[in-house]
Amino acid sequence: MIHTVKRTFAILLMAVFGSALLYNCEPEADSLGEQLFIDGAAEGNVTSYDLIAYNINNHDTIRSDAGRLVSLVNTSTSYSAAVLGAFSEGQFGMQKASFLTQLRMSTDNFNFGTTPKVDSVVLVLKPTPVADSLVTRPVKDESLLVGNETVPVSTTIKSYPTDYSFKYGKMKLGPGGTHTLLHINVDEVTTFLDGNDPAFKRSNIVVNTGTALGSTVFDGTVTAKTITKKSDNSTLFTSDAGIRIPLNKNFFQTMILDKNGKPELMDAANFTRHFKGIKLSVAETDGYLLQFSPNDMELIMYYTNEVNNNGVVTRPQSNFKFLLTGNVGNARFGQYEYNRAGSAWATASSNINEIEGDTKLYMQGMGGPSVGVKIPDATIANLKTLYQNDKAAIISAKIRIFTDAATWSNNYRRTNNNFSILPIDKKDPATEVLTSSGFIADIDAGFTWLKSYNLDKNPSYYDFTITKTVKEIVEGTAENKTLLVNIGQFISTGTSFLGYKYTSRAFATERGVYVGSDKTNPNRIQLKITYGTKK
Repeated sequence: MIHTVKRTFAILLMAVFGSALLYNCEPEADSLGEQLFIDGAAEGNVTSYDLIAYNINNHDTIRSDAGRLVSLVNTSTSYSAAVLGAFSEGQFGMQKASFLTQLRMSTDNFNFGTTPKVDSVVLVLKPTPVADSLVTRPVKDESLLVGNETVPVSTTIKSYPTDYSFKYGKMKLGPGGTHTLLHINVDEVTTFLDGNDPAFKRSNIVVNTGTALGSTVFDGTVTAKTITKKSDNSTLFTSDAGIRIPLNKNFFQTMILDKNGKPELMDAANFTRHFKGIKLSVAETDGYLLQFSPNDMELIMYYTNEVNNNGVVTRPQSNFKFLLTGNVGNARFGQYEYNRAGSAWATASSNINEIEGDTKLYMQGMGGPSVGVKIPDATIANLKTLYQNDKAAIISAKIRIFTDAATWSNNYRRTNNNFSILPIDKKDPATEVLTSSGFIADIDAGFTWLKSYNLDKNPSYYDFTITKTVKEIVEGTAENKTLLVNIGQFISTGTSFLGYKYTSRAFATERGVYVGSDKTNPNRIQLKITYGTKK
């Protein structure tokens, strides 16, 4: 016990004291039990207790298949998220994110016509733009080949910066410098991506790649293009804002159009074994991590075929879109690589103390470390004694955790309520896999369970409300379980959570160093208990 501050509560409603120590069904958990203290009938005490908090090494792997790359689900729509990029810093080392996906024909056994030839192929990524920061470039007048005819056209290009809230790391080259460049590569995958194989559901998946399909340099902006025919002002081409990556047209000629009418293009089963997928990666090992929606990706092949109209042979241009979305069954995976050599986490992970706790706590999304938090049994025994002997009703219980001011003083975005917390039911001694069977009681009850403070300051801190959880231990018979804290929030269905197993951990780019069970640090992780006793 660290300190006790007494104060008097004046509340609107009087309830029966004793076993009634009721849990209020207000959405704000801090209001729990306040109705017991009408007109100063009871005194409230705020007390701090030390916690046992330790690091959990997830061995840099996490489920990152399509079923985990989901950020929001409702009755009609599923929004997916993926990460691309690389970022290095001293606390956690290097983290690199790539994305693997199958693709499908938009129409099975499609007829591309007579002697089809590829004109061009483009892959489009659509990171979230800042819509109100439009820059329109000067209109470019040029001539383009349209079918068999060269025609004068006007090209308008609109540029938008991408939203910084979907980036994490070193977005600028030095203070006030230009935007960090990412060299994005697209490669053919030559390993069959079996979405039903458990080995392919993990972020440390290893696959083989073949032909280099294309690349581009991403400078932080996305562009939208409109091409207008000058003779009649008709629109020949338009595109949404995105990153357009030109791909190897000879590869698609051989892989697709030369197989026109053959079994390889007959159905999805044949096609996904013929053209196994693509890999997106970056050349860098430092820079930043970019979140984007894989459901918004497009892969478009522009081609011509021979048309004989009463002896007049023409080659009109057509386009064919491949399906990259997950709702048609494409297997998709986040592939994450780490180099922890020389990092603070490499040292901390080799000396984890689950008995007394660790002085510094490391949390990182995408397979990085988590934190275990245990209320000491002696603290529970003390609270039970207060409850039984002094009729002390727990009004509020919170875990307060601070960022470590000494080691996490930087300009990287602070996690804003992007956490999850679960009770640990068991740990597999062989695999070290932690198992939970549901939410903590406070989340099940629908209470506000997490708040962030001072995100623009050093240190920041967070309060995890566990009032109902602690009350059920102290005033009931619930087990005092260790709590698992992760970076990555629970997936919302719009009105509720999808389930305790579904969080954004698989694509959460944030990380942080926090103060753990360090008795010399006034900002050490603590349990803040507010309880009331009848006068």
